[in-house]
Amino acid sequence: MFAKAARVTIVVLGIVTAAAGLLSVGFVAGTQYQAGQRTLATGGVQVPGLTPGLLPITAAPANGGTPGDLAKTFKPFWEAWGLVHDQYVDQPVDDEKLMQGAIRGMVNALGDKHTSYLTPGEYEMLTSGLQGQLEGIGAEVDTSGEHVKIVSPLPGSPAEAAGVLPGDTILKVDGQDTTGLSGAEVILKVRGPAGTKVHLTMGREGHDQPLEFDIIRARITIPSVEGKMLDGGVAYVKINNFGEDTARDLEKALKDLRQQSPSGIVLDLRGNPGGYLDAAVEVVSQFIGDGTVMIERFGDGHEQTYTARPNGLATDLPLVVLIDEGSASASEIVAGAIQDRHRGSLVGEKSYGKGSVQTSTTLSNDEGAVKITIARWLTPDGRTIHGQGLTPDVAVVRTEADRAAGRDPQLDKALEILRK
Repeated sequence: MFAKAARVTIVVLGIVTAAAGLLSVGFVAGTQYQAGQRTLATGGVQVPGLTPGLLPITAAPANGGTPGDLAKTFKPFWEAWGLVHDQYVDQPVDDEKLMQGAIRGMVNALGDKHTSYLTPGEYEMLTSGLQGQLEGIGAEVDTSGEHVKIVSPLPGSPAEAAGVLPGDTILKVDGQDTTGLSGAEVILKVRGPAGTKVHLTMGREGHDQPLEFDIIRARITIPSVEGKMLDGGVAYVKINNFGEDTARDLEKALKDLRQQSPSGIVLDLRGNPGGYLDAAVEVVSQFIGDGTVMIERFGDGHEQTYTARPNGLATDLPLVVLIDEGSASASEIVAGAIQDRHRGSLVGEKSYGKGSVQTSTTLSNDEGAVKITIARWLTPDGRTIHGQGLTPDVAVVRTEADRAAGRDPQLDKALEILRK
C-alpha cells in the first residue's frame, strides 16, 4: 500500500501493484516525495570521470554520518569501481548498469521485499496509473518471490477465460525461462497489444507438471467498483482496487443501491491487491460510523491514527466482507477495521498479509526511483497482520472445482449469514 503523498502503487498484467511486491499487470501510480540533495566534499578517492577529492554522494540523510565517515565507508566501493574500470576484460563497461546494480544491491541488503530500486522502465510501468485501462492478459500478480505469482485473474479477462488461477506461478513466457528475471521484466514480456498471443508455462500447487496456456491479449477495462442487488434483497459491492476514483465510485454505487432498500450488504475484497491508503480510509468510512480505522507506526516510534470520516452511507446495514489470499494491503486495512470494530463478519480465506506502507522517490538524472517502506500499519486494536494476514471469522474455501463449475460457496455463506 502506498501513502497518498507518494503516489506510487501497485501493478496489473495488462497488465495492472502492488504493493509493493504486488503488481497488477495495467498499473498503479501517482506523485512522489522529493528528496532534498546535498553534495558532500571529502578527500582521498579518485574515480574515473569524477573530480578528485569529491565523494559523489547526494541526498545524504541527516543520520548518514559526517563527510569523513562517509568517505571512509564508501572508499572500498570506489576502489572496486576503479578496479572494474581498470581491469575488467571487456571494456568499456556500462556505468549506468553498474550504478543501477549498486543501488539495487544496497536496497536489497535491507532484506525487505517491499523496498526496491526501480529502473526508469520499471518506474514508468509502475506509474502508469490506476486508470483501469490496459492491454494484456488481465491478472494481478505478486512479484516478491522467485517467480511472478498470480494473485487474481481480473473478472472477464483473457487470463480468467484461459483458466489461470490465483497462486499460479509464471515459469516461462513464450518459452523463455523467467528464473533470474525481475518481476518487471516478466510483466513486460507478458504485456502486449490486444489481439496478439502469448504462451505461458505455469506452475500450480498440487500439479507435478507445468501447465501450458495460450492466451490472446485484449484491451481490458477494470471498473474500480461494481455494485448490484442479489436475490433476497441483499446488496453486493465488489471493489477491485483502491485507486484514484474508488471512493467516488463507491459512493455512487452505494447511493444507487440504497434506493433499492437492501436488507444487508456483501463487500467483496477478494483478489484486491490494494492501492492508496487514503482510498482505503474513505472506503471503510462508508461502513464504520466513527473511531479508529488504522494506526501507522514509523521507524522512530511515532504513530499516526486514522479515523473514520463522517456521513458514511452504509453504517447501519448488516455487513459481511469476503476476503481471500489475494486480498492485500489496503484491502486488509478495510477488512481489519471492520473486524476489530465488530462491524461485520469476515468470510473466506486468510488474506495476503501486507502490513506496510511504501513511498517512492525519483532519483536524479531520470535514473528511476527507490521505493522504500516508511511505516508499518496496525488494525484499530493494535494488531499487525504483516506476514500473517487476517483470519476470517468464518473460514470457507473456494476450490478450483468450485471456480470451474461457477460455484461460490464463500458468497453463499455471506448471504446465509445476512439472511438469518
